[in-house]
Amino acid sequence: MAKFLITAVDARAETVVPLLYDNMDSSLTDLEGRSVVRTVDASLRAPTVDAPVTSREAPLGKTSPRILKISLGLSCNYACEYCSQRFVARNVETNPDDISEFLESLDTWVLNPPDAVEFWGGEPLVYIKTLRPLAQALREKFPAARFSVITNGSLLNREINQWLDDLGFTVSISHDGPGQHVRGPDPLDDPQSRAAILELYRTLAPKGRISFNAMLNRENQSRAAIQAFFVELIGDPEVLIGEGGFVDAYDAGGIAQSLRPEEFHSFRRQAFHDIRHGKVGRISSVRDRVMSFVNSLRFERPASSLGQKCGMDRLDSIAVDLKGNVLTCQNVSAAALAPNGESHRIGHTSQLGQVALKTATHWSHRTECPGCPVLQICKGACMFLQGPLWEASCDNAYSDALPIFAAGIEFLTGLVPVHIEGDLPEARKDVFGFSKPREAGESANRKPFPIPVVAA
Repeated sequence: MAKFLITAVDARAETVVPLLYDNMDSSLTDLEGRSVVRTVDASLRAPTVDAPVTSREAPLGKTSPRILKISLGLSCNYACEYCSQRFVARNVETNPDDISEFLESLDTWVLNPPDAVEFWGGEPLVYIKTLRPLAQALREKFPAARFSVITNGSLLNREINQWLDDLGFTVSISHDGPGQHVRGPDPLDDPQSRAAILELYRTLAPKGRISFNAMLNRENQSRAAIQAFFVELIGDPEVLIGEGGFVDAYDAGGIAQSLRPEEFHSFRRQAFHDIRHGKVGRISSVRDRVMSFVNSLRFERPASSLGQKCGMDRLDSIAVDLKGNVLTCQNVSAAALAPNGESHRIGHTSQLGQVALKTATHWSHRTECPGCPVLQICKGACMFLQGPLWEASCDNAYSDALPIFAAGIEFLTGLVPVHIEGDLPEARKDVFGFSKPREAGESANRKPFPIPVVAA
């Protein structure tokens, strides 16, 4: 059980209040053990179920998928700087000839219609000659399933837009707003791509089936700037912005775009300010994570119920290629090895009962996660990273989650956490960089901690 002593301040930063937080049972109390949150009565809560726990030594399997992720291949017409797939070993490319055998095999391992079918690249529209007949056949077979695709938008045109709409796709366009130059080429610089992106937005937005997916990195740290970019681009204050988290470090490019230790506090202050002043309400990763954390406290959600953040440790979430290879996730290939040396090919659909997820490490088996105050928000970062890549990703995820943590506690109590005491590295205890002891000669009238304020 990990308990943390939180030093919090009231909204005017005039009163210091100590709180106790337990990340295992999601309790937030005063020093006498009285809850400072109005929790939901236990009789009104749905029963919680322990999440499955996977490891190399005790790997999980897979069942008939509720979420089916189909990897068309890792080819892309862009080469983005921090792409998670950039240095992944390529498997033999799939093509339209693979579709018939893939479809014929479905009934042997997809025993119930999936809730969602996701089509992944690389850039999925590079594979349009495969994607079209595959998606059309699957739409006929699973008429109620949610279809989704993430694209960089550069290959969209009026014909493809119409096809995506007709098949009921939800489309996410990967673009980092003002930080797109860090990611790579900008499709909005090309008049034809820009027109196609805006046309697709106008078509799908009224149906709630399109978003722009942006990621943060050390050169693109302001969610408020990202939201303002898309609101101006579209002219729609209700534009939906997906993702919105800080990048994980999958390779040298990801490490280069990770936060430096001297940037942790300034990033957290900026992120908290943007949340607190209502400048990021259209970014799903902020809205959803704040409310998830708030509800963890209201319902006292046990940590044992937490799976990994990506959901790919779930038995009914499966990533496959058209050869029937079952993969760790959609961002790897059957030819690639995980950092722990195991193959990312974890089995085959023809022998679903023998699938073994040996490439992943559940958060409970990490050294850092069980004793982390933001566990309920972070949920373990990437489940297959190890070593320096994991360490950089963990640092990014910690600073990304702390403003969510602070915003959730302020929402419920009116108190802003500024210091967390526990079995943590010293660099992680000071939330915003305001926990330093007073220096000799400072005014006795100085507020104990300033609430983070960043220029608008």
